[in-house]
Amino acid sequence: MTVEESVRLMAKIGCCWSPTFAPDGEQLAFVSDLSGSPQVWRTPVPGGFPLAVTAFDEQVKRVIWSPAGEWLAVESAPGGGMNTQIDMVRPNGAERRRLTAGGISNNWLGGWTKDGRALMFSSNMDQPDAMECFRISIDSGSLEKLAVGAGTATIEDAGSDNSQLLVKRVAYRGDNNIYLVNSDIEGERLLTAHDPPASFENARFSHDGRAIYLISNRDKDMACLCRLSLICDSGWEVVRAREDAELVEFALSEDGEQAALVWNVAGAHELELVHLQNAEAGRVIELPGAIIESLRYSPDGSKLAACISGARLPQDIWLLDTVSGDARQVTRSPQIGIDHTQLAGARLLKYRAHDSLPLSGWLYTPRTGQAPYPTVLSFHGGPEGQEQPRFRYDYQALLAQGIAVFAPNVRGSSGFGKRFVNLDNGALRFDAIQDIASTAKHLIDSGIAEPSRLGIMGGSYGGYMTMAGLAEFPEIFAAGVNLYGVVNFKTFFALTEPWMASISKVEYGDPDTEGELLDALSPIHKLDRVIAPTLALHGANDTNVPVHEAEQVVEALQKRDVPVDYILFPDEGHGFSIESNRIAAATAIVNWFLMYLLD
Repeated sequence: MTVEESVRLMAKIGCCWSPTFAPDGEQLAFVSDLSGSPQVWRTPVPGGFPLAVTAFDEQVKRVIWSPAGEWLAVESAPGGGMNTQIDMVRPNGAERRRLTAGGISNNWLGGWTKDGRALMFSSNMDQPDAMECFRISIDSGSLEKLAVGAGTATIEDAGSDNSQLLVKRVAYRGDNNIYLVNSDIEGERLLTAHDPPASFENARFSHDGRAIYLISNRDKDMACLCRLSLICDSGWEVVRAREDAELVEFALSEDGEQAALVWNVAGAHELELVHLQNAEAGRVIELPGAIIESLRYSPDGSKLAACISGARLPQDIWLLDTVSGDARQVTRSPQIGIDHTQLAGARLLKYRAHDSLPLSGWLYTPRTGQAPYPTVLSFHGGPEGQEQPRFRYDYQALLAQGIAVFAPNVRGSSGFGKRFVNLDNGALRFDAIQDIASTAKHLIDSGIAEPSRLGIMGGSYGGYMTMAGLAEFPEIFAAGVNLYGVVNFKTFFALTEPWMASISKVEYGDPDTEGELLDALSPIHKLDRVIAPTLALHGANDTNVPVHEAEQVVEALQKRDVPVDYILFPDEGHGFSIESNRIAAATAIVNWFLMYLLD
């Protein structure tokens, strides 16, 4: 089998996400790229062949079944960009209705009101530098603004009478608040007064509406499950916490008696079911994969739908029995010609940075050959993202060709506590860049990586780290792949979505007052140091990290005759979702590293 054939089979492996139950619990709708582009599908819960619901030209991002069962709300991305729009379709795909105005506005699907007569969403249609909250009637089409303010606001939950809403408003990346909004009297109440930074996520009304549950790291380093009384001013309570793990997601059963908690342990997940009246007596559920997310209880609480994946396990939707804990796979994404048991696994590797800060990452080694391997360092996006042992077709394609992959979680990564995630803010980013060299040094000193055959790649903020690594440490890396990464913070702030720019000033630096810092942190000003062959890949419709970032890299390296190649996908935004583009991107990445790490 040729390299191209091998990579093609790996990149064709799809995934499913966004599970949502019909009100009677008998069907699941979900998003899958089974057809080559992400679309809505549905399947009977007992099992059966999935049926296609949509065939949009746009890529679908999310789907939510209405409480009455008559409609599906669909969030889709024209051209793969961030100008996402919201539609309604019948469960059989009929009667598509566009609810948002289209154009360049960004619209994020929030959810249905409890009576199913209106949809809630966030949009920057009125104020480009802020995401405000709206509600639209599905009968009349009338639009009502629910929450106004700077930054980004999203509706977390709606009360039983639809007048009370929980709104999350982000002041800056790493700090936010939850507000109780009463749409009948146009008033709002701050629920989470605190000394920043702190995060408050996943806010949900309790069954009786007298309290809310949420994830928070207020007064703690590791995020945990908290309860806040709405009728008592001092009603803050930690319900369930761990010192060795952060809570990253939870779901509440319809009767309000049980919660499903997802704990993050260095990137891998543990699922715990707890009875909220005695949350300390939790029950850990064995999972078929290392990652579980997008939890949804069935209406009767007997089942839990979730997306499960692992290093060898492509992401699909599973059903967990909440009594027995048994897991049953519902969707089966195609794995044509691939034996997943023969794929490479991941193991956690711990080491220390230049200043002795503990770091870790996930090491994938080929099933053939022996150390030291030609190795690629792969940096996650965010920068508050986290590398996890989940299926990556690009990793497995590299591994199949004898190239190891190490995916580090350097300072600034999420999942390791509030202090760690804020260690790269502003001028502290210089230390995060030094983590690149510390990571490479550990891999070489431990005999894992071959010194002369070390590559680097990453997407979004990972693309920034790739270009920073190539510029700051030109003697370390033999090749690099920059996927839609930031290289010039000033042009990023000028050209990205205005709401993104407004919440990123603490994370990166304020372009109005810290221009010199942004210049010092921007790889564009050190590209004269880059000597490694560099491949750049970008989506033409990317408004998060606009394509001008890639163009600056390509132009600068071409002028210096550094080997550089550039692939622009005209129908993608921030990331590559269409099957043909995934294949093209993975093939180019693998061939690039084969050319410069093995030849």
